[in-house]
Amino acid sequence: MPISASARVYSPVGPRVLVLDGEVCGALTSVTGGSIYAEFATEKIGIDHLARKHLAGVKYEDIALEVGVGMSARFYDWIKESLQPGKLSRKDGTIYVCDYDYHPRGSLAFTHALISEVSFPALDAASKNAAKLTVKLAPELIRSSRTPPKADGTKLTVTKQQQQKKWLPSNFKLEIDGLDCTHVNKIGPLVARQAIVERAVGELRDYQTEPSHWDFGNLTVTLPQSHAEGWNQWHEDFVIKGENGDDKEKNGSLVYLAQDLKTELFRIKLSHLGIFRLHEDAGEAGSEQIHRIEAEMYCEQMELQSHA
Repeated sequence: MPISASARVYSPVGPRVLVLDGEVCGALTSVTGGSIYAEFATEKIGIDHLARKHLAGVKYEDIALEVGVGMSARFYDWIKESLQPGKLSRKDGTIYVCDYDYHPRGSLAFTHALISEVSFPALDAASKNAAKLTVKLAPELIRSSRTPPKADGTKLTVTKQQQQKKWLPSNFKLEIDGLDCTHVNKIGPLVARQAIVERAVGELRDYQTEPSHWDFGNLTVTLPQSHAEGWNQWHEDFVIKGENGDDKEKNGSLVYLAQDLKTELFRIKLSHLGIFRLHEDAGEAGSEQIHRIEAEMYCEQMELQSHA
């Protein structure tokens, strides 16, 4: 069982600023996690009939960063590198809690962090809410401070470009080989999770982390039944007829667009898509609403190809 000893320094003081390898990467939308805690073990009951307990090791909670499209290239390149098969990419960094003039008031420093999860936002052609990207970090070591790092008036320089800009989930484009995707109106979140293996070092006080493998979530899309002929045929061949070899899988890309609907913010390459479910929304009897279908596909590989 864990004994929590929270290392959170995220009071509502002002912006949180991420620094990676000494470079200011931008202001974060939100930060959660980052607790330092200990697990404990219960010993066998002795002659005194007491269940004695002792701490068994220090653990560090993953740090979840929520961002928009205003981060520096170093941050997005880290995501791109981490998603590549067999690529090991660790970073040291600090999250500074600042006042509104960007003077640090506290900090959370992490060492040898791996990216353990990337979650691209769900998309909806009718949505007006802000879209956000969530990235989870698995560090080997965390140290927190609730006091200013220096007393010399240090100020972090965050450019206007590094402040989070408006990103709408209604602006997107889906491309899949041989399919008409122009009428897709909703896409579920794209999530990639990397298994992290811990190895105890020293006297079980700390752990080294090693990446295992990436697990890429499913791609789920919604579109009108009237424009789903190609999707129905793929489902018929792939699922019902059993024609589902590697040569029958499809590749594609999901593009997140800026407000001008031309500038690409992110392009996610999707490799070896295989449809396994097609759900028809029959709608209400006599209703004039558009009847839609929901298609769900597995995905073997996701790759961040470009970013603004």
